[in-house]
Amino acid sequence: NPVIERRAGMTTDLMLAWEDIVGDQHARHSRPEKLDWPRKADAEDPFEPATLIVACEGAHALFLGHESSRIISHINQYFGFAAVKRLKIVQKPVETTVAKARPELRPLSDEKRQRVEALLSSVDDHDLKTALEKMGIGVFSRRSGRDS
Repeated sequence: NPVIERRAGMTTDLMLAWEDIVGDQHARHSRPEKLDWPRKADAEDPFEPATLIVACEGAHALFLGHESSRIISHINQYFGFAAVKRLKIVQKPVETTVAKARPELRPLSDEKRQRVEALLSSVDDHDLKTALEKMGIGVFSRRSGRDS
């Protein structure tokens, strides 16, 4: 993180949050490269927003350009202040990370399924209960032969 801050003028937080900021479709074809902060000409007004340089693959640069005002708004919301004034899109290949395949889950026995349901019987919120049930099934399906 200190090296990136020194060389690119930004933190790894922005790079890690890129997909949340721009959305899955844009994140697959772009990545933030550098925050270019303007030189301070006036000592009385030391802060000016930066230009975010974004690497983007070929034709997708056009789509990213059309969404630039929305993306700038989301970036500034992420930082909590008006940190970025404009995007500079540079066309270049972008490495994409390949998602790891999820391990195949073993089928749950009726006993384990009933145990998950019993653990969640006191949860009233439907969405929370559904999420916790998925997590519980995943945990019990991955465990080795010994139960806890």
